[in-house]
Amino acid sequence: MIKFTSFALAAALMLTGVSAAEARSWQRTAGATGPYGGHWSSSGSGSCAGGSCSSNQSWTGPGGNTVTRSGTTTCSGGSCQGSAVYTGPSGNTVTRTRSSSGY
Repeated sequence: MIKFTSFALAAALMLTGVSAAEARSWQRTAGATGPYGGHWSSSGSGSCAGGSCSSNQSWTGPGGNTVTRSGTTTCSGGSCQGSAVYTGPSGNTVTRTRSSSGY
């Protein structure tokens, strides 16, 4: 399964020549049951407008624990900057930032 973050989505849109306004929004869901009956699921949604994309995802494992991600990426003048906040099942958070230039 391919996972696209808002950063990857914005970069892919720039590389393919599709404007953020043309992309608008997306949604996805997935899930499966393993050989011993454990089930996992995930869902996500996002949107793009005016050179900025945002997305939200959530993953729930077989034990019922959920991890969420909320991110934003903005591209302008040949570079992209993005950040995402991951929240674990106990409420702890991790923030990731990244930048890219020359798309």
